[in-house]
Amino acid sequence: MRLAKKVFLLLVLVLAAALAGVNAWMILSTQQYVFDSVENVPSRKVGLVLGTSHRTQKGGPNPYFEKRIQTAADLYFSGKVVHFILSGDNSTQYYNEPLEMKKALVRKGVPESAVTLDYAGLRTLDSIVRSKEVFGQDEIIIITQPFHCYRALFISRYYDLDAVAMVAEEPAFAESRNVRIREYFARAKAVLDLYVLGTAPRFLGQKEELIINH
Repeated sequence: MRLAKKVFLLLVLVLAAALAGVNAWMILSTQQYVFDSVENVPSRKVGLVLGTSHRTQKGGPNPYFEKRIQTAADLYFSGKVVHFILSGDNSTQYYNEPLEMKKALVRKGVPESAVTLDYAGLRTLDSIVRSKEVFGQDEIIIITQPFHCYRALFISRYYDLDAVAMVAEEPAFAESRNVRIREYFARAKAVLDLYVLGTAPRFLGQKEELIINH
């Protein structure tokens, strides 16, 4: 029993070290592409807004959603972005992240002509790959919160997509603790998807040309 316990503890320590190493690798290899100022972020024609629900589980406004939309609007009105891909989950007729993002951006004054909806952004990997393979983009600004941007950038770099991230404000640490914990493991899953499992987007489909008004 003692030997089994020692082996189990050793395995736990090895897995913990591997998890920490993957997270450090992902952050250190992408942090140079992260920007927190609209003035400093490089201009790109297209911004990719990664989806999240506009409501919390309790039914109130989701601060992650609100901050991403505000950041996207700031980029548009500063001239740093002229068109958006709004990529998110639309897995049921009652849940439509891209449409809610569009409505929120239009309320802030962004014209509908500056928006393209990607209904098949079921995961971050899907959103990133589809921005290149379906919508034909080689350069993008990713709009999401800091905790999420490292994984999005890591995936982008794997697929030779020239991406930078403009980070939206995060809620207080206490509110985001569970999200941060999930992201810690999601980063390891992303490395497995890319380097071991060869995971592909669930839906690719035909190419779609973006109508970008300069």
